[in-house]
Amino acid sequence: MTATNGLAQKIAEDFVHAWTGKEVEKALGLLADDVVCVAPTGTFEGVEGYRAFLERFANSLIGATVIDVLGNDTNAATVYSVDTPILKDFRGIDYITVENGKITRVISVFDMLPMHLARGGDQH
Repeated sequence: MTATNGLAQKIAEDFVHAWTGKEVEKALGLLADDVVCVAPTGTFEGVEGYRAFLERFANSLIGATVIDVLGNDTNAATVYSVDTPILKDFRGIDYITVENGKITRVISVFDMLPMHLARGGDQH
């Protein structure tokens, strides 16, 4: 068996840098056809389903900082902060699973409250 020395970590790093850099097609190219993304806003299946989740958000970014990417051959976590027209320093984490060189699962973790409040929602 050949060691791949952090394959998932490398793919996750390429992925987070692509979408935070507004290179949505490059990011989508790293996904398996049957990728599943579970996020606070819903579950998105397949590349086109993930596109619907990612494209509008990524293209709205004013700035982004990749804080860290931790991982091994099969799983990785990306930690990032983004600025949007309505939020500054909006932080998130994606837990990524890689199989056969492609991202098969993304669990996105972020707090919806700052977004809700920025849109004029009540805290209660």
